[in-house]
Amino acid sequence: MSTDELIKDLLKRKRMAVVGVSHEERSTSRALFREFLKRGYDAVPVSLNAEELDGHRCFTRVQDIAPPVDWALVMTPPNQTEKVVLDCAAAGIPRVWMYRGGGQGAVSKAAIGFCKAKGIQVVPGYCPYMFWKDASFFHRLHGFFVKLGSGFPL
Repeated sequence: MSTDELIKDLLKRKRMAVVGVSHEERSTSRALFREFLKRGYDAVPVSLNAEELDGHRCFTRVQDIAPPVDWALVMTPPNQTEKVVLDCAAAGIPRVWMYRGGGQGAVSKAAIGFCKAKGIQVVPGYCPYMFWKDASFFHRLHGFFVKLGSGFPL
């Protein structure tokens, strides 16, 4: 499956984990978690720093989520992403999106390699905002520049 096809598939699947959601109100991860909720997703927060976020029980590991999720959006530092994908494999999560809005994001070459070796479908980068047609001008502009510079999948 191409990255384009996988992104479209993930965005159709409503039961997901958002791993690395910050307890900080104004963080990017918190804003994106809230956006998924606003769009009707059954987004489950995974964080080591909170028991509850925006009225939703927080989990410390994806293996503890019941019922299980269809995919995980990983928003951790890259050195933590490897542990997260190990947890995803243990939980039977077959699809992972490593968030990248700028810089390296959650993308880890070792984590990508692990996912591929274990048959986990992986999106190695990109920000979901760039794929929503009704996203703000800023996010659509970001997508435009990414498309020009690095082979945006759409």
